[in-house]
Amino acid sequence: QVQLVESGGGVVQTGGSLRLSCTASGDVDSGAVMRYWRQFPDKQREMVARITKEGLTTYAESVKGRFTISRDNAKMTVTLEMNDLKVDDAGIYYCNYLGLGSSYWGPGTQVTVSS
Repeated sequence: QVQLVESGGGVVQTGGSLRLSCTASGDVDSGAVMRYWRQFPDKQREMVARITKEGLTTYAESVKGRFTISRDNAKMTVTLEMNDLKVDDAGIYYCNYLGLGSSYWGPGTQVTVSS
């Protein structure tokens, strides 16, 4: 079992920044891919960013140039820096761990962007 603890999120005005963090513990595979997803108010989900153990990253087109994902392999922590936030970025952000054929999800954290 892997446990994911998320932190960050909150309320910010458009153009502002937020930082999300997620730490994995338990039977952790250091080679796991870590991802952030988000769920919009209409329940649609989108993968925001992913990062491999080697630091290879992938981003949704909608966040390229504004969001940066990074990870600390020793701490099994992934961080999502979100800059120049827009109203359309609002939603619930979930940390997702993919390792050894298993997928685990964090409880989610709310991001609210006010205009």
